[in-house]
Amino acid sequence: MLNENMKAIRKSKGLSQQELAIKLNVVRQTISKWEQGLSVPDSDMLIAISEVLETPVSTLLGEKVIAAEADDLKAISAKLEVINLQLAQRKTTRRRVLHGLLISLCAVIAVVFAFLLMQKSLYLDWDYSDPETAVLGVAFHSFEWLFVRVAPIILVGAIAGVFLTRKKG
Repeated sequence: MLNENMKAIRKSKGLSQQELAIKLNVVRQTISKWEQGLSVPDSDMLIAISEVLETPVSTLLGEKVIAAEADDLKAISAKLEVINLQLAQRKTTRRRVLHGLLISLCAVIAVVFAFLLMQKSLYLDWDYSDPETAVLGVAFHSFEWLFVRVAPIILVGAIAGVFLTRKKG
């Protein structure tokens, strides 16, 4: 069993007997004897083989390893189909989240605009001789000035994003 498993795993890893021999610091004939069942590696060498082949010792000593067959293509196709479905679901979820965020951004911009319109820039009537009031008034004015100029551009982009991310169909 060890000989068959070792040969099947070596081949599945794409290694020749010579390449495996070099990695284990033995001659190729030793690998050939192990795979033909004419001799058996000692326990230290068995551990080294498992490390080189990246396979547990139990797998080397265990049941027969089946080489890849044509039926494996069907299994691979099925796995790829599942992966594609998962990627499509992830894309749909991301689109929905982005759509919701863009709608929320539009709502926040509209609320801030409504608030600024209702306030009618009350800070313009403040007494700016007090330094703290002056700093606060300048901060409010700067926010309002920047918001009134930048928000419409962001709003147009967000509305375009809402239409581009909506569910089609």
